[in-house]
Amino acid sequence: MNPFSLRELKRYLSKATHILNLASTKRLLLSALFTLLILQSGSAQFKLEKLSNTEAFEFRFIKNLIIIPLLINNKGPFNFVLDTGVGVFLITDPGLVDSLQLPKSLRKIKVVGFGEGKELEAAVTGNLDVAVNAVITGNLPAAILKEDAFDLSSYTGIPIHGLIGYEFFNSFTVRLNYMDKIIKVYRPEARYFLRRAEAIPITIEAGKPYINAEVALNKTLSWVKLIIDTGAGHPLWLESIAGKRVEVPQKNIRANLGVGLSGTIDGSMGRLSLLKLGKFELKEVVAAFPDYEDVGSKVFAERNGNMGNAVLKKFEVIFDYQRSLLFLRPNYDFKKPFEHDMSGIELIYHSPDYSRLFIGRVEPGSAADLIGLEVNDEIVDINFRRAKDWNIDEIYQLFRSRPDKGILLTIIPKGEKKTQVVVLTLKRRI
Repeated sequence: MNPFSLRELKRYLSKATHILNLASTKRLLLSALFTLLILQSGSAQFKLEKLSNTEAFEFRFIKNLIIIPLLINNKGPFNFVLDTGVGVFLITDPGLVDSLQLPKSLRKIKVVGFGEGKELEAAVTGNLDVAVNAVITGNLPAAILKEDAFDLSSYTGIPIHGLIGYEFFNSFTVRLNYMDKIIKVYRPEARYFLRRAEAIPITIEAGKPYINAEVALNKTLSWVKLIIDTGAGHPLWLESIAGKRVEVPQKNIRANLGVGLSGTIDGSMGRLSLLKLGKFELKEVVAAFPDYEDVGSKVFAERNGNMGNAVLKKFEVIFDYQRSLLFLRPNYDFKKPFEHDMSGIELIYHSPDYSRLFIGRVEPGSAADLIGLEVNDEIVDINFRRAKDWNIDEIYQLFRSRPDKGILLTIIPKGEKKTQVVVLTLKRRI
């Protein structure tokens, strides 16, 4: 296994910076950060340390992100996001350098342009011993960020240490059961298939899976090529159709969709009347439409956007990279309607223990904006239950429950010490 030269690493990273501008949120800049950064030859993989053809383990599903436990050099477990859009083992928590007792003299790489004049710096390791459990093991190189620029921990409410994708999915046939929160892996040579499932062709390009789908937008049916992105919590993200600006649905809301290398990505949220995946039809799908001026000139011609876990979780899913197939079988969530947040609040947790809940953003014109909630207000109670006792997904499900529903929030306004109770009346905006 011969590592690439530093010059080649920088060249791959410079390509990755263009992709990064297309990410849907700062905390979901998972899909492509180091997709083209190949630290070692393709032999870096996982394997099953037993004779049987399969092994299963549980995962956590928080904010539509799949989080799995990893042991690294026999230390941990550490929480990693399982992301089909990531082409290299990426450690986002720089504290792991000390925890894993890695040498201080690791090679450094810089990416210029993160935010306003800021550099994103990473260190490159040699191979690390990585294990999901005693049976699923691997020997992988990694990129370690000098600064946790994505802050996924405050987004999920638990410590997140990094991302892993291509090496895992390329090593096995991977079955995702979103309902039971179970991942089952099979040796590729077992050629496993899912009964009563639709087998849909996919392509694997630069370590990422792509699918061709049909979307109906403003009464026009179009074919689109989408990254299948388990590192994205949204349903759909459309950058362009046929190389042109997407005509945003008439009913839409303006939104801050995230932060890329060159700054914020503005756009709109709306609905597609139809998303067709093989024989399956999903209706009134919530989608994000970044402003063409922000991403249009940077969009790669071979893709139109990405599809995240908010769509995938309606199925039992099998990724078979070796045969270039995606198996889909609807689960009990298949017929549930897509709902967008009706509160207008983005929530964040503060370290080190992530027990305090704050407002990270308030959408203009939303229910939260109408009652005067502001960024950095602390939420103490929700419906008279301590905020720290709520699971973050319980809160977001509540915020998506139904329009005109009243929710009692006990808050401590920014800069004050006394609490006050407000009634947040949910408002459907799209």
